[in-house]
Amino acid sequence: MTTDLISLFDCDETALRAAVAKALSGADDGELYIEHAQSESLSFDNGRLKGGSFNTDQGFGLRAVAGEAVGYAHAGELSLSALTRAADAVGAVTHGHAGSYAAAPQRTNAKFYGEDNPIGSPSFEEKVKLLSEIDGYLRAKDPKVRQVTASVAASWQVVEILRADGHLVRDIRPMTRLNISVVAGSGDRQESGSFGVGGRVGFADFLTEESWHDGADEALRQALVNLEAIEAPAGTLDVVLGNGWPGVMLHEAVGHGLEGDFNRKKTSAFAGLMGEMVASPGVTVVDDGTIDNRRGSITVDDEGTPSAYNVLIENGRLVGYMQDRQNARLMGMKATGNGRRQGYSHQPMPRMTNTYMLSGDKTPEEIISSVKKGLYAVSFGGGQVDITSGKFVFGCTEAYLIEDGKVTAPVKGAMLIGNGPDAMRRISMIGNDMKLDTGIGNCGKAGQWVPVGVGQPHLRMDQVTVGGTRA
Repeated sequence: MTTDLISLFDCDETALRAAVAKALSGADDGELYIEHAQSESLSFDNGRLKGGSFNTDQGFGLRAVAGEAVGYAHAGELSLSALTRAADAVGAVTHGHAGSYAAAPQRTNAKFYGEDNPIGSPSFEEKVKLLSEIDGYLRAKDPKVRQVTASVAASWQVVEILRADGHLVRDIRPMTRLNISVVAGSGDRQESGSFGVGGRVGFADFLTEESWHDGADEALRQALVNLEAIEAPAGTLDVVLGNGWPGVMLHEAVGHGLEGDFNRKKTSAFAGLMGEMVASPGVTVVDDGTIDNRRGSITVDDEGTPSAYNVLIENGRLVGYMQDRQNARLMGMKATGNGRRQGYSHQPMPRMTNTYMLSGDKTPEEIISSVKKGLYAVSFGGGQVDITSGKFVFGCTEAYLIEDGKVTAPVKGAMLIGNGPDAMRRISMIGNDMKLDTGIGNCGKAGQWVPVGVGQPHLRMDQVTVGGTRA
């Protein structure tokens, strides 16, 4: 498979460039986005191969931007005739508009991941054997194991972004992931645990026996802990959040509210607060797409802007938003490398990459020992957030009581309820142990899904509303 996608069109490059320039004449911005993507997944459930898929897709999306209006058309056919039809469609947005085409994004020599296609290595037979071994390992590990589900997935995406001014950017993005889920039971009671790992790397990075043993053990440990869990209390409690994956609450309750489009339209709880204190002193939140091999990293975004380390909240003060090119221009700001899209049939919009809170100066032990009566939330599952109000609800998949400064009984059914900006002001202690998640995050927005990373250190939040089943 060639990585020169322009060459896949049924016309020469000169004709293609001329067609794009003509299509975007009079626009403020826009581009031709070309994509070739491959994906593979295998799932093993209860001792047998349950599902498998392999997909190849390619096509283009043509976008013209005129002020706040956007014209977008896409096709799965790489031909000049398809591009011409798309140009006729998007041209409606520029009728009567005499825009000044925006300057191209800067170029970058940075590369944050390799380009090798992870699909096919290891082979199909080797992957099935691995999933079978995970199943057998967990069933032999503990008689309480009742169900094991394991899956592997890989993708390889090549994108080219061609602008009307001739600026051309190419990026090649690999991705792999391993997931393990365990259901353990005792009598009539069953509980689950899970572990996942992934990133922009080949399978060899985490499919060694030692690596998947550790992942399987972690999934089983979580299931056995939950099997012993008591009903979670309800009320207002001091809460300690664990490091790593609990940063998903930061991502949802705060991160989305700092995306440029919500703030330009004033539909975010953070709209109009630039320069103001929106979190406790010491809280610094960044979005960083430049971390090597991370799931949320991108060398360039889907408009061709280089990814960056963007500080959003600094020592409690709001200092930045995540921006694509259109919203940045309309707000008089700079694009931050956060213009992302799911694929060629979707328009770009401001999206997160790897969003996390920086470390403070407290040890996890200091934080936990400071709580007289509270909840220790180690891991989260699903949640809901209202961007406009900032209100959120998150379910804990692993949590414990804290009594007299000590972690005691595991609990089930705990829900954290609050408001994003308010929750940021309730942070009273910040750990020195910032950690990123293991590489499993997906983020949904306006029907589009993109891979992301989250992270944070241990945190203490004072007097948070906890929903539970025990008063």
